[in-house]
Amino acid sequence: MKIDILTLFPAMFEGVMQSSIMKKAQEQGAFQYRTIDFRAYAENKHQKVDDYPYGGGAGMVLMPQPIFSAVEDIKQNVSNSPRIILMCPQGERYTQKKAEELAKEDHLIFICGHYEGYDERIREHLVTDEISIGDYVLTGGELGAMIVIDSVVRLLPNALGNQESAQQDSFSTGLLEHPHYTRPANFRGYQVPDILRSGHHEKIAEWRHKTSLRRTMERRPDLLQDYPLTEQERAWLQEDDQN
Repeated sequence: MKIDILTLFPAMFEGVMQSSIMKKAQEQGAFQYRTIDFRAYAENKHQKVDDYPYGGGAGMVLMPQPIFSAVEDIKQNVSNSPRIILMCPQGERYTQKKAEELAKEDHLIFICGHYEGYDERIREHLVTDEISIGDYVLTGGELGAMIVIDSVVRLLPNALGNQESAQQDSFSTGLLEHPHYTRPANFRGYQVPDILRSGHHEKIAEWRHKTSLRRTMERRPDLLQDYPLTEQERAWLQEDDQN
């Protein structure tokens, strides 16, 4: 996968992209990225990328020309049609399902804004997706883009040492993930459940499924509204209600 990031602050991405899984994923050839300061595409002599909004109001608005020119320059050198993602609090709420969708693409372009907002023509005539990571406002789109990129990259082949890790994560199955334990089996009197030390793989899988379902019901019951419960899962939930 190729990832291009349009930003006024390229240095913000260095720590994230050169650390942990992101760094390993690049070394494994899962993806490559570059940051592009779209200020370089401004056609005015002061490389100005923002201006006052028509009609008045507080703040500055990003001008369309530098961003259009930057995206058009990127697309000149590729044969496919990249997804062009605008990081914006007005966009669709980001989910694991969206991450899985984007992970199937060959090329992503992220636009990270600052200031009061974007010229509306960027939304209407340039981008393919608008994404929000939550109902709050950040200083710019860089942090949101980092979150989206991280969640997408870890789904790519060869990005993780064990690909099953991504498949079993919370939200990937539609449920929250089951509890995890490691050594020691007894820590200050707190015991690891016996079933996990039994060696009985079928029973362990059943325990993990039941606890995943129970945890979802307790913490995020909204996730079960669209989850296709099996008869067995319904029976487990009824057992919990009776207990």
